[in-house]
Amino acid sequence: MAAAKSSQGATGVGGVKGSSRSGGAGRMRGAARSVGRALHFPLTGTARGIRRATHAHGAGESGLGKLIELHAVNGAGDVMITVALASTVFFSVPTDEARGRVALYLAITMAPFTVLAPVIGPLLDRLPHGRRAAMAVAMLARALLALIISGAVASGRLELYPAALGVLVASRAYGVVRSAVVPRLLPTGFSLVKANSRVTLGGLLATGIAAPVGAGLQALGSRWPLYGAFVIFVAGTFLSFSLPPKVDSAKGEDIALLAADEEHLHGPHLKPVKRPGLRTVGPAVTHALGANAALRCLSGFLIFFLAFLLREHPLTGESAAVSMGIVAVSAGVGNALGTAVGAWLRSRTPEIIIVTVVAVVLGTAIVAAVFFGAFLVACLAAVAGFAQALAKLSLDALIQRDVPELVRTSAFARSETLLQMAWVFGGAVGIVMPLNGTLGLTVAAVIVAAGWLTTLRGLLSSARQGGRTRPRVA
Repeated sequence: MAAAKSSQGATGVGGVKGSSRSGGAGRMRGAARSVGRALHFPLTGTARGIRRATHAHGAGESGLGKLIELHAVNGAGDVMITVALASTVFFSVPTDEARGRVALYLAITMAPFTVLAPVIGPLLDRLPHGRRAAMAVAMLARALLALIISGAVASGRLELYPAALGVLVASRAYGVVRSAVVPRLLPTGFSLVKANSRVTLGGLLATGIAAPVGAGLQALGSRWPLYGAFVIFVAGTFLSFSLPPKVDSAKGEDIALLAADEEHLHGPHLKPVKRPGLRTVGPAVTHALGANAALRCLSGFLIFFLAFLLREHPLTGESAAVSMGIVAVSAGVGNALGTAVGAWLRSRTPEIIIVTVVAVVLGTAIVAAVFFGAFLVACLAAVAGFAQALAKLSLDALIQRDVPELVRTSAFARSETLLQMAWVFGGAVGIVMPLNGTLGLTVAAVIVAAGWLTTLRGLLSSARQGGRTRPRVA
């Protein structure tokens, strides 16, 4: 009995000790997991919050949420390359030499782009079944070109410019494909304007976050923002293939012609025409496109003109970098606000919206030219950003309203290409302008006035008809 008791006592003691050790180890593991969760929460919590926001209201089920995330990646990568190129081409040398470098950049990159841009839309029309692959290729191309630029950015070797051209073309190609993809991913009850505003806001937020990160990487060395761009674009390459397969579907699509003349107001199978297979998008859309082209031209002009003007003549009491930062932030805030207002207005009277915002920009440009000053320059940048975003969303609404689904995707692709060309032209004008604020903003007002006056009558006529005029297509 004693032996039994002794054995039981030993077992009992051993059991208590084992239980104590086991409990202590369990508590340690639990504490370690809690610390791990606490350390990971800022990342995982943020990621989950972003995913909930991008996938809300059916966007997750339709695939629009993934496109919003992809566009955010695109914006973040582009701004990293922009930071590196701006620091190399613009900030690192005296103003006169910087103007020469930027002029060379425009000549080597923008001039070929004006030739290549009209080809992008028709080329992508011929690849309707490979949109995901086209977006992935645009991402991967920029990732590889970022590495090439990183090798040339420190020395300023000539390969910097053709590589920058490649980045520009790949970025514009992505933009054209993205515009064509959005209609395929509309959630139930979503208007095209609302969907595009969500995608645009995602890109703007990512750009706002990535810009200071890129500036911080630039402080470590001129190559680091490009390494960051490489990582971002590689991630975007894989993310492109996560879009739903319906993105690659071209069922029922045809090619759109951005013309409103009577000669093309019929289908290709009704009777022969000089350009068989092309269809019109209607007069309201082409007039809206002309007004948007004027605003995009203004955007390119202000970017280049104000960059040099503010470097040579900063805003009162501020440095050149701070002056350019104020104008850039003003434009970004205006753009974001215009996107938000566009989503709220939905597709109500898009012609009137376009006429109104272009008139406001014209008035602001005239006032800024007459009473040139720091506050008015910032106001013009904000108003131009607001108007560009709202007018583009209104153009999207008109395309959705007036263009048959059969040719709608092609219309988006070709309109985006034309707007990019307008931006290139405006930038070219801005780089050759004398650094005189009043003269420059007068030219800006003339650009906007030309676009407004040539499209005003057509847009108002379309608004009076309430969009009832439709292109006669098969």
